[in-house]
Order: sequence, then structure tokens, then C-alpha cells
Amino acid sequence: MIELKNVSKWYGNFQVLTDCSTNIQKGEVVVVCGPSGSGKSTLIKTINALEPFQKGQIFVDGVAVHDPKTNLPKLRSRVGMVFQHFELFPHLSVTENLTIAQIKVLGRSTDDAKKRGLKMLDRVGLSAHKDKFPGQLSGGQQQRVAIARALSMDPIVMLFDEPTSALDPEMVGEVLDVMIGLANEGMTMMCVTHEMGFARKVSSRVIFMDVGGKILEDCSRDEFFGNPDARQPRTKDFLNKILQH
Repeated sequence: MIELKNVSKWYGNFQVLTDCSTNIQKGEVVVVCGPSGSGKSTLIKTINALEPFQKGQIFVDGVAVHDPKTNLPKLRSRVGMVFQHFELFPHLSVTENLTIAQIKVLGRSTDDAKKRGLKMLDRVGLSAHKDKFPGQLSGGQQQRVAIARALSMDPIVMLFDEPTSALDPEMVGEVLDVMIGLANEGMTMMCVTHEMGFARKVSSRVIFMDVGGKILEDCSRDEFFGNPDARQPRTKDFLNKILQH
């Protein structure tokens, strides 16, 4: 579903991604973790071309992201993206937030868009809030609306960029529950997160990145968490620090 081949990116002279290669199969849930500044968010944003990259190739469902001829808006409409800070339109109601891209990008009728949007809103347990504005919702509710909005576009893959890091601890669970539900339904997902409990519970694979945007580990969840002695010293150090608590 997603293929990265030797992807590198620079900001001026500073290299943020270094020869990143991986493949994500249909139905896999891949968690990307690592210290701050290791390029995790940058990597996930290159997949739907929100971040340009200077070297390498990325394919999503066979479509070449790096090809200048690729219709990026069309590609992005098939790749759901959920951001750290929700990115909802504050001046639009929840229902309008759910329907605007369906109408403008997919060309759906207002009725069809509303039907699909409200179905997805129900899917994340927020039907009662359809007429509210984002500012009237908690952070966890806003993030669940953002997930419903992405799902309304019928994506073939979902990308999550630290979806819980801006939330109060009490709200993290309600967002992770929605993501666990998606994973169990077979949605292909790539998720940058610090939530190691979620990674242990749901991921099929874990990618560990370190400073300089290098992929140090790309292995199954069981190998990553269950066999720390086989990991690189840097990964082992990371695991020791996070798994003690």
C-alpha cells in the first residue's frame, strides 16, 4: 500500500531524513516512534506530499508521489491524515467540517456528503454534537471529529501524526479507542506516536527512528518489545527508559 525507497530530505544543509526505506502492506498498522527531532512527523508528511523531499521515491497504492505529473490533490483525497492539533475549521459546524472536502474534492452532493459524514460521526460516538462548533468540544472530541472527517473521504490508508500529544491525559483513551477500532477493522494505518501501550496492543510493526532521520529498526511488534537484546544499542536505551514506567 505504501512503499518508501531511500527517501532523504534536507532543510538547507540540515538533513532531516536519511535514506528511509520501508513497505507497508494493506491492513498493516505501523507505529513510528523515536525521540523528538528524529524526523517521524516529517516522514509521515512526505507520504501525502505535505512535505517535499529531495531524494528517493514514494508510492501509495502504486501512485508515484515523487512524480511531478501526479495529481496530488487526488492522491491526498485517498490518504486520510489526522494531525496533532485537529486542524478543524473553527467557523464551521461539526457537520460542515465533515462535508466540505467531500463536496469540494470528491464532488459529492450535499445530501450524500452529509449522510456519509454523519455515519462517520456516529462511528466515533459523537452524533449528538453534529450542530456544535469545534470550540464547544473538548480536545478529545475535536480529534475524534478530525478522524471522522478523514474517514468520510473513504481513504485507502490513514496517517496519524501524534494524534494524542495535544490532549489532556483523560482524553487520550477515547481517541486511541477509535484508532483501535479502525485497526481491528483492517484499515491500513501509519501512526507517529509516543503511546507505547497503543503500539504494543495494536501495531503489527514498529519503526524506530533516531536523530538525523534514520530508520534504526523496522520489525514486528513482538520483536521490538519482546526481544530488546536483539535491538540496536540506541533502541535498547530508548526502550529501557520508556518501559520502566
